Amino acid sequence: MSATSETKRPVPPDIRARKGGTPLVMLTAYTTPVARLVDPHCDMVLVGDSVGMVLHGLPSTLGVTMEMMILHGQAVARGLDRAMMVVDMPFGSYEEGPDQAFRNAARLMSETGAGAVKLEGGAHMAPTIGFLTQRGIPVMAHIGLTPQAVNTLGGYRVQGRGEDADRIRHDAGAVAAAGAFSVVLEKVPDALSAEITRAVDIPTVGIGASASCDGQVLVVDDMLGLFTAFRPKFVKRYAELGEEADRAIAAYAAEVRARTFPGPEHVFGEEPQRK
Repeated sequence: MSATSETKRPVPPDIRARKGGTPLVMLTAYTTPVARLVDPHCDMVLVGDSVGMVLHGLPSTLGVTMEMMILHGQAVARGLDRAMMVVDMPFGSYEEGPDQAFRNAARLMSETGAGAVKLEGGAHMAPTIGFLTQRGIPVMAHIGLTPQAVNTLGGYRVQGRGEDADRIRHDAGAVAAAGAFSVVLEKVPDALSAEITRAVDIPTVGIGASASCDGQVLVVDDMLGLFTAFRPKFVKRYAELGEEADRAIAAYAAEVRARTFPGPEHVFGEEPQRK
């Protein structure tokens, strides 16, 4: 049962139980107002490290800090009543080893109220995923294109084509066996994504993957069209709010310069004198 038809907020076992059922709906949010908008419609809301690029103007996710993720996680938590919140672990907060990962994951969960954390990496991160899940920290895995490793991967390229498909298959099996309750497949070919979805016993959440995945996730700013020049192939624009905002701001600027705003209805007169 989806979060939109049940008042009880889902927890990771509920998400895992959705394997093969009604597709899971997930969007990002970084602020309280946006969290309130997406909450009625989503099963999960991701406080993604994409916040660094979307809201802070960073060139990649590599400059995102724990403090940033906690701040935005706390803001999103204030806007959620129904959806489960998942918070990304930022670059450098877990790669050193399981002990470092546990300290930072525990901090993220305790200071934000997140239902789970998400970390990037396949087979090489399986021991860390196992360490966390054995200690009560639910983990959403993330394989395929892993933006924190973009420099190693050689850019934002599709992963798993040709002979590279075996690596992605192995990663998916490894994170599932380690105890992840779900796994994001990013920029993985359609047929391979569908194959992995059939093969693993945890839900797959696609972004630039396949409609056959057990769920989908998008960056909310992308699907709302808030960026007029950024159009990834895997994003469907459900609105063009960037263009609408540009027109509205231009109209405001023109009226200010023409002194037609504020009008009489927007200003205040003298208080009527009492007799």
